[in-house]
Amino acid sequence: MHSPEPGIDPLRGIGMTSQRTRDRMASRLADQGIRDPRVLEVMAREPRHLFLDEALSHRAYEDTSLPIGHGQTLSQPWIVARMTELVIQEQPSRVLEVGTGSGYQTLVLSRLVPELWSVERINALHRRAGQRLRLLQASNFRLRLADGGHGWPEQAPFDVILLTACAGEMPAPLLAQLADTGVLITPLADAQGQQWLTRVRRRGSAFEHQRLEPVRFVPLLEGVIR
Repeated sequence: MHSPEPGIDPLRGIGMTSQRTRDRMASRLADQGIRDPRVLEVMAREPRHLFLDEALSHRAYEDTSLPIGHGQTLSQPWIVARMTELVIQEQPSRVLEVGTGSGYQTLVLSRLVPELWSVERINALHRRAGQRLRLLQASNFRLRLADGGHGWPEQAPFDVILLTACAGEMPAPLLAQLADTGVLITPLADAQGQQWLTRVRRRGSAFEHQRLEPVRFVPLLEGVIR
């Protein structure tokens, strides 16, 4: 966590982490096609810089992904906003996030959906995300340290499952945990290795795929790192 200078509120930020900088980021997101005002408002309000190491916090509101350790990244603001927009378009009650990472996407979702579950396979990231989310008084979420490809079967079915790492093929356990007409939002790699943000909707035992935009995510890996 950050160790702010005396008298400086870390939630409000200063300079490159100030509210003015956040507002500029939200304005840029709107220019890039993010239309839902709820997403733009949350992205402008929440302190993204607290989800990075202090040495990188001044870059938090740039239009780029940033490292968070353990070979993982905090996705660029546009990706977080776009995936959030796709989630809330479904008006879900129950959402599963696979890949808590820094916890920033978790925070944004928690402000906009009724119930949220999030799974992370790397214990250090899992613990740090929990600390940050408690600091920011997010309350309608549950975190679990587990192999994300297995989902959270005890809490299924989910209206939306958001996968924040790229799978070469669809993880069958996640598809099984979708409610009927539920949606999986995920990066998927094609035969050439190009990743595409993809929406998969369940229709009974069938699954409809809709390819959206090209993206770049870290790969979905198996196992738990304690």
